[in-house]
Formats: sequence, structure tokens, C-alpha cells
Amino acid sequence: MTAARQDIGTTESARDYVTHVFAVADAEFHKLMHDPLELFSRAIQPVLWLVLFGEVMAQVHGITSEGQRYVDFLAPGILAQSVLFVSIFYGISAIWERDLGVLHRYMVSPAPRSALVLGKALSSNVRALSQAVVVYVCAVLLGVSMDVDPVHILAVVALIALGSALFSTFSLIIACIVKTRERFMGIGQVLTMPIFFASNAIYPIAIMPAWLKIIAIVNPLTYEVDGLRAMMLRGSTSGLGLATDFAVLSAVFAGLLLIATRFYPRMTE
Repeated sequence: MTAARQDIGTTESARDYVTHVFAVADAEFHKLMHDPLELFSRAIQPVLWLVLFGEVMAQVHGITSEGQRYVDFLAPGILAQSVLFVSIFYGISAIWERDLGVLHRYMVSPAPRSALVLGKALSSNVRALSQAVVVYVCAVLLGVSMDVDPVHILAVVALIALGSALFSTFSLIIACIVKTRERFMGIGQVLTMPIFFASNAIYPIAIMPAWLKIIAIVNPLTYEVDGLRAMMLRGSTSGLGLATDFAVLSAVFAGLLLIATRFYPRMTE
């Protein structure tokens, strides 16, 4: 009987935890639905990168392997970039919540702190997946050789979710440290471009100088781009290994989740 009660208690605790996570995510989702213009405005950037940058750089020979169009190579990188740019500024919402008093209500709730952080990471996926739709549509219009295998599309969704959760949690940690919108925006702008350019998003690792290759290998965005490129493009394969891509992204996200769980309550101080 004691073991049975413990099993029931564990099940109820797990159910409560999941409920807390989705409650936070649902609140963030409804905020986004009240401002759909944000999704539209963020859709402009990946279109410009694909149409303008992609078409111009396609004239430069030697960037990609023989027989591959540069815009094909670029599309997964721009999707990863869009996810990065959306997620890295996600932490500013925590600063707004603190200033409006919403964060104090979260802190006095019975929800575990990890559930609050995980809920915010989950809610960032809505914005990231909306970017994926834009990039897919634009890529098809540009004639990119897209892979429409349902299993591969599900893998793309999983990679986007992992990447979005990772960078939004990283953003939350920054917000917990700096605590002001002005400092946060400055640091966010400083971080986004180095993370983006020190990855394989717009050029392959093979043509990088040795010092940049080292940075790219420890950059989690590199693994997201590598997995997206393998799953989005017909006939493409992963250069680093798809299992490695998922493992690295999952491990980095788990580490950031632990750090954010410790830092998040300090936002109220």
C-alpha cells in the first residue's frame, strides 16, 4: 500500500509539474496572439536574407560544394538565424514582467522554478516555428530543393524547438544578471552577431580559418544549422552527425535550464 501511494504521489507531482509548465507557456502564447503584428514584422528579416544576400552571394564561386546552389545551402542557416534572433531577446519579457509585478505573482505560486523557466522556453517555440513557416515558403518560391518527408519535417520541428529553448533560456539568464532593459538590449545586440557569424550558417566550416573553426565547433548554433541542413534539403547529410547535433543541443539546454532555475528568483530582488 505504501509503494502504491508513493507511485500515485509521483504521478500527481509529475502531472502538476506539466500543468505548471503549460500554464506559463499558455500565458505567453496568449500575449503573442494579442500582438500578431510582431510575427509579421519578424518575418521580413529572413526573407531579406534569402532574397538579397542569398542571390548576391550565389554569384561567388567556391563557397559551397560543386553542384549545390548557395541559396539551398543558405536556407537552413537563415532559419537557424531567425530562431536565434527571436530567442536571444526573449529575456526582455522577464524584465517587463518584473516591472509590471507579474513576476512576483509567479514567484509566490506553488510552481517549481524549473517549471516556470521551462514554460517560458516552451512558449518561445511559437515565435520560432512561425519563422520556420516563413523560411519554408520563401525557400520553395526560390526553388530550394526542400525535403518534404514527414519524418524529416518533424526532426526540423524538434531542432527548432531545441534551439529556441536553448537560446531563450540563455537570454533569460542574461536578463536575470543585468536586470534592466537598456543593458539587456545592448548585450543582446553584442551577442547575436558573433554567435551567428561564428557558425556554419552562411559558410561551411571547411573554409574557415583554424581559430574560427574552433569557435564554430563549440557554438551550439553550428549543431542546429547542421541538423537543419541535413533534414531540410533533399539529398543532404549531416556533417557532424545528427545524433551529435541533438545530443549537444540537449546537453547545452539542460545546463542552461539548471543555471536559469537558480537565477530566475533573483529577478525580484
